[in-house]
Amino acid sequence: MSNYQTIDHAQLADTFKALGQPHRLQIFLQLATCCAPGTSCTGDEAMRRCVGELAAELDIAQPTVSHHLKELTRAGLIATERCGREIRCWVEPDVLRQLGKFFSGFLAQPMSKATRRASR
Repeated sequence: MSNYQTIDHAQLADTFKALGQPHRLQIFLQLATCCAPGTSCTGDEAMRRCVGELAAELDIAQPTVSHHLKELTRAGLIATERCGREIRCWVEPDVLRQLGKFFSGFLAQPMSKATRRASR
């Protein structure tokens, strides 16, 4: 059985729905790539970003960023933690693994005849 057949389809739909909004996708990508190339900002304390930093870096109003973070949290893509007056956030590492597993399932499958014809 391939990877895409063993995942929670409802959760995956929520994930794609959350990432389907351009600002949320920007925020998620900023959090996922804010560390050294090839790594991601996960739960490591030093790697967490605050709402104000994200707002400034992406030139999005802070209340808008907060709203989108709430939606990304609801979809299970990120985690947040209040630290005094700041809210720190990071990408959930399990989400990245699940998305990787989902997409790698397609790469591992042989191309169908229709796909081969379409790619010519």
